Amino acid sequence: MNFSEQLNYYIDTISCSSQDLANATGISPSAISRYRKGERQPKLKSSTLESLASGLAKLAKESDLNITKKTILTNLSISLNDISIDFSQLKNNLNNLILNLHINMKELSRFICIDTSAIYRIRTGHITPRNPLEFIENVCKFIVKKHSDQNSKEIVASITNSKLKDLEDNDNYFEIIKTWMSSNASPNNSVINSFLTNLDNFNLEEYIKVIKFDEIKVPFVPFYNPTAKTYTGIKEMRQGELDFFKATVLSKSNETVFMCNDVPMEKLAEDTEWAKKYMFGIAMMLKKGIHINMIHTLNRPFKEIMLGLENWIPLYMTGQVSAYYLKDFNDTIYTHTNYVSGTVALTGDSIRSYQEQGRYYLITNKKDVEYYKNKSQLLLSKAIPLFNIYTNNNKKSYYEFIDKDSKCSGRRKRSLCSLPLHTISEELLLRILKHNNISKDLTNQILLVYKQNIEIVSKITKENIFEDVIADITEESFKDSPMFLSVIDAFIDTKIYYTYEEYLEHLELSKEYAKSNKNYILTTDANLAFKNIQITICENKWAMFSKITHPAIHFHTTHPTLCDCLEKFTPPIIDKN
Repeated sequence: MNFSEQLNYYIDTISCSSQDLANATGISPSAISRYRKGERQPKLKSSTLESLASGLAKLAKESDLNITKKTILTNLSISLNDISIDFSQLKNNLNNLILNLHINMKELSRFICIDTSAIYRIRTGHITPRNPLEFIENVCKFIVKKHSDQNSKEIVASITNSKLKDLEDNDNYFEIIKTWMSSNASPNNSVINSFLTNLDNFNLEEYIKVIKFDEIKVPFVPFYNPTAKTYTGIKEMRQGELDFFKATVLSKSNETVFMCNDVPMEKLAEDTEWAKKYMFGIAMMLKKGIHINMIHTLNRPFKEIMLGLENWIPLYMTGQVSAYYLKDFNDTIYTHTNYVSGTVALTGDSIRSYQEQGRYYLITNKKDVEYYKNKSQLLLSKAIPLFNIYTNNNKKSYYEFIDKDSKCSGRRKRSLCSLPLHTISEELLLRILKHNNISKDLTNQILLVYKQNIEIVSKITKENIFEDVIADITEESFKDSPMFLSVIDAFIDTKIYYTYEEYLEHLELSKEYAKSNKNYILTTDANLAFKNIQITICENKWAMFSKITHPAIHFHTTHPTLCDCLEKFTPPIIDKN
């Protein structure tokens, strides 16, 4: 179908009129008419195309039709062009499927009649498929034919954020993979939204109280000597992990602990009681004052990655955990475990998908432990930081980073939960600080950061675009949830509230700043719902998500998948009715 045919198909299916669609989208009836007649087409990836998909999905919902925005947008996009996503997204999607389904490249090559070396170059982004839609369909046919077992469908359901029952029919299985691979939007948008929403609501002080971290007592057993053990099978391997934590906590050593484990955690964590003991073991090591260097395994479905990170984020906030990952790690045959502390090591391996026959070894011999300490350093030398984490304790490093980055090229974009600090006047800022009873020391600290923000944005906008996206706040919503100043770069947990009049004054100053600076863009989005999260993107280079309070902290990453998902993240549409 061409674009007009596809659009008319949805209008007929939903049984709506051009006027109904115009009302739902804000697009004029005359423009809708020209789209229907084929006299005009919106641009691929344009806001108009997004509006059409959103409006049609809204009208479909009102008619009790199960047609999602994602499906509509994909099909409208395909009708405009052979493929609706950029090729970097296609590359990411293809690699995601190949890695998680352990696809045999020679089999795939024979089935889709493309040389293995050509598939490799597509995977690395060096070339693009000659006919992208045909390429996607052939890959989907291969998966349906060769990977229709229960385990494969569970993996695909996780990757595509689908329900397992929807994949039972092979035709549906094919369509779901095809839609996911062809999607213009980030396929992981809902996962990122869930992660950010939970982070937005997270309060470290409350978390510490809930897990009773302050009440944890590190036991002292002067004569405890762990013994070397062998653990075979999942049940014993679970015990091996706990024995490692116990030996580490009860030892006299406070040396840094190294942890790297690519055994699928869902297998180990099926025992929920074990999972609680596992996290308690980590908490005990932190309570003892031990630092942990953790290499995360990221060659797994994105949903699993984010769920895992969600569990670790509170631990990162302690400042005692450093997160890493191994670039291009792709062992589809073996799983490995390498833990080492001051006096004990836990190591082991298994054949992937056969963890029940895996084996762990708890090692206590001093010479052997030294070997695993050296091995851990070699692994760390191959690893890349997953996050650079900036808190009040290392804010000097953060200031050095933003100053250095301000001199680099690249388009910046921030999604803010308040108004940008650099656009306020000093007089208004001091007024707000005064009626919030902010101390002189904190006031001076905020003023220093305020001036620094002005300088940083000024440097960036000399040659680069800098866009700030702010929420569209009504007086009613302000009264329900008063806005506060974003002083995240001062790393102050205190909420400094506006009056509504002050908020409007700052908003007007922000608009004036945008008018007077051609490279600074200020946009509003009615769907921005985060109250305590800020997302900053330097296009194709890095991403950062920040908590404004409880605690004030920045998570900076250059990991390609995380950056791509945060860059393409769009807040879900909020139903105002």
